[in-house]
Amino acid sequence: MTDDSLFRPYERLIKIRILDKQFEVPEKNTLLRALQFLSSKAIAYGRFCWNQECHLCRVSYVMPGREAEGPREILSCKVWGAQGMRITKLSEEPQYALRKSLKRE
Repeated sequence: MTDDSLFRPYERLIKIRILDKQFEVPEKNTLLRALQFLSSKAIAYGRFCWNQECHLCRVSYVMPGREAEGPREILSCKVWGAQGMRITKLSEEPQYALRKSLKRE
């Protein structure tokens, strides 16, 4: 088990896809914390409120097995990251914070 003060305790990393690029992030954490795992300083210094008031962390996502339902829009500080989750759209603030991680190689 990993114990990092930023993240809820987790035992493994799960795979999620953000804009067609795959990442591994800690299980049992909100999606915004998962994004912080990928780009710690950029997310930490972003304009996020972390409590569902600012709406700057808005994303659209699809869960595995629910592709026919289409993307759902949610605040990343509110939804838990899940194995196989696919983020199809990021609002401006998280997209800017993740720009280096999302760069094509």
